[in-house]
Amino acid sequence: MPELVPPTERVHASFLAAMDELREEGRGGADDASMIGRDIRLYAARWGGPEGFAQYVAGVRAEALETTPRPPGHVPSTTWWWVDGEVYLGRLALRHALNQRLLEWGGHIGYDVRPSARRRGHATAMLRAALPHAAELGIDPVLITCDHDNVASRRVIERCGGVFEDRRAEKLRYWVPTTSRPRPPD
Repeated sequence: MPELVPPTERVHASFLAAMDELREEGRGGADDASMIGRDIRLYAARWGGPEGFAQYVAGVRAEALETTPRPPGHVPSTTWWWVDGEVYLGRLALRHALNQRLLEWGGHIGYDVRPSARRRGHATAMLRAALPHAAELGIDPVLITCDHDNVASRRVIERCGGVFEDRRAEKLRYWVPTTSRPRPPD
């Protein structure tokens, strides 16, 4: 059964296969502003071997720490991988705070599912599993954005309780509650 786990070396082979799938669909190019795109550009040359992959995993885990150096405009974020045994299915990152760019464009949460695992409910399950973690960090609700033409992502967000706020440029913005609150009496 798939579960959210901290990045782990045990899915190395499956992770590499997933990154190959993502590159085949055009991810990782200079115009890919996603987390996956950035990671492919920065780390793909090194993560093929066990030592390079271990360093990559440690680096992704360290991004959650306040003390980790990061590029200007980046905030601490916790990443989990969605895995089923030894099979890497996707990833989700929870940004601990919003700066102006994230408020307009990126949101608190970003996620990707490998192409061969799409349309099986993984994104919805992964997002649902992450919402309690956001609540533990005191984030309620979370902002999640998606491209205006990404119908699948829009459905994922709405299935998880997302309330549409607006469209800014090419992004749709949704607020998703991370805690369940009792309804007021009728």
